[in-house]
Amino acid sequence: MAKVTLKFLLAALAVFALGLVAVSGASARASASHILVPTEEKAKELLKELDSGADFAELAMEHSTCPSGKKGGALGSFGPGQMVKEFNDVVFGEEYDVNQVHGPVKTQFGYHLILITDRS
Repeated sequence: MAKVTLKFLLAALAVFALGLVAVSGASARASASHILVPTEEKAKELLKELDSGADFAELAMEHSTCPSGKKGGALGSFGPGQMVKEFNDVVFGEEYDVNQVHGPVKTQFGYHLILITDRS
């Protein structure tokens, strides 16, 4: 019978743990809507309108430069890493509440106001 060393057991445990992390991360999903605008000033202006009771979907349809604006900014469901890093960090960040608007968030595309609608 082969001799099992502590080093071998620790290596096997590390591989198993990495597999668990990969599997659990693969099942993470989120849904979000966003409003994409070219300037931070415009994003802040829209955020003030939202704070005053404006409808997120209506503002997205009127102001967003993303094609999703036609659907009220809805992006549907997606997993970690499917969006650019800055967007992903907000949508999957535990410190960001679901059903709240976050931003402005700057990406290579412009400035986003992000409404996280679901996270699991």
